[in-house]
Amino acid sequence: MSQEEENREVTASSEPKPGLVRRLYNWVLSWADTPYGSPALFVLAFMESSFFPIPPDVLQIALSAGKPKRAFWYAGVSVVGSVLGALLGYLIGYMFWEATQSFFYAHVFSEESFDQVKDLYQTWDFWAIFAAAFTPIPYKIFTIAAGVCGIGIPMFIIASVIGRGMRFFAVAALMFFFGPTIKGWIEKYFNLLAIVFTVLLIGSFVLLKYVL
Repeated sequence: MSQEEENREVTASSEPKPGLVRRLYNWVLSWADTPYGSPALFVLAFMESSFFPIPPDVLQIALSAGKPKRAFWYAGVSVVGSVLGALLGYLIGYMFWEATQSFFYAHVFSEESFDQVKDLYQTWDFWAIFAAAFTPIPYKIFTIAAGVCGIGIPMFIIASVIGRGMRFFAVAALMFFFGPTIKGWIEKYFNLLAIVFTVLLIGSFVLLKYVL
């Protein structure tokens, strides 16, 4: 064995084992290499809207990289699964929050973050849901808080469909037109661009309403 190979073995053995989130991330990606990619994507999108930590974009991008012509199909699967999962999150908040809040505070999000979201709903109900659905802000906090606060379901669904649709179909468009070569770029910069776009969009409406 060469000295270089020995060094690699020592380095590998000294690296810390991946944490729970990283193992979940790798598990999610593993579905891209199976015939069950689309059902797995639906289930992932559904779960992420209420309790699962890994966003569906991870699997959607991996599936689209392998089959760019099906990128918009995968986006549709993500949207449907995510919005249905959002309704589950709403139901948890609306009917079962007293029984489940200790679990969510201990394992999913903090009580401080949840209270901040409830405060946002006092003024920015539609825009708060849209921003959470489109950006990397944890969507699950907003879906459950919407149920706790009794946000109107039609408005909740519309904001979720628009936000989730824009996010997942934007990813699909990039994968469809540019293929696997843009995969790394999306993973590195898409969330930042989504935040910037959302800030500019909401800011422009605030400007129109209060200034002009």
